[in-house]
Amino acid sequence: MPAKDIYHNIVSNALIKDGWKITDDPLFIQSGGADMYVDLGAEQMIAAEKKGKKIAIEIKSFLQNSFISEFHTALGQYINYRLALKNEEPERVLYLAVSSDVDQEYFVIPFVQASLTTNQIKYLVYDINNEVITKWKN
Repeated sequence: MPAKDIYHNIVSNALIKDGWKITDDPLFIQSGGADMYVDLGAEQMIAAEKKGKKIAIEIKSFLQNSFISEFHTALGQYINYRLALKNEEPERVLYLAVSSDVDQEYFVIPFVQASLTTNQIKYLVYDINNEVITKWKN
């Protein structure tokens, strides 16, 4: 079982405040002979006549010295998890979770923006202090 990110509980609380039910902590996926753990699985409770939306969340703190090195790792994980989810739980949408500080300082860098767009990375931004989600980027 992998270690939880430093902001794991903050993101979990923010999702709950946003109307999501945490269904898996972590979300285990076995695909093509590989075992993987995405940080969180959640589903949104919607009116009874509508089908609930399911998501998976990979949380990244980006606290190491090299943002770009961590970004490479996060991008690789995201792409692999997305492929595994496509094979095993195609109804679940994957999001990368980053703090508002990371979003404002690093996710505005043109190379990072181009990489997010080219690789079709969905992400959410959370406020560490208030434990709320401030942005969903599809």
